[in-house]
Amino acid sequence: MPSHKVTRSSGNIFADLGLANAAEHEIKARVAVIISRAIAAQRLTQTAAATRTGIAQPDLSKILRGNFSGFSLERLLGAATKLGSDVEIKIKAPRKKHGATKGHMRLIMA
Repeated sequence: MPSHKVTRSSGNIFADLGLANAAEHEIKARVAVIISRAIAAQRLTQTAAATRTGIAQPDLSKILRGNFSGFSLERLLGAATKLGSDVEIKIKAPRKKHGATKGHMRLIMA
């Protein structure tokens, strides 16, 4: 019987794959899910959702299929708000720990 190695996920598939800017990719993916759920909840066609968000329908289709790397986080958040989601951005003061030179990004979904 062959032996298989199991590796525990870090919780961020993009980091597990070794992609640069993994935290940003994860946030974009989560915003894309919010956009998809809003479209479904409002029973919009992709064409109607594209008109409402200001994103061309072929581009919206790419986002909904998980191909969002060519889109800024700002643009994705703007689409979410145009579909009725509230977005709050909170920036905390830098941590005062020694050696803490880099902050982190996360998305909290209500």
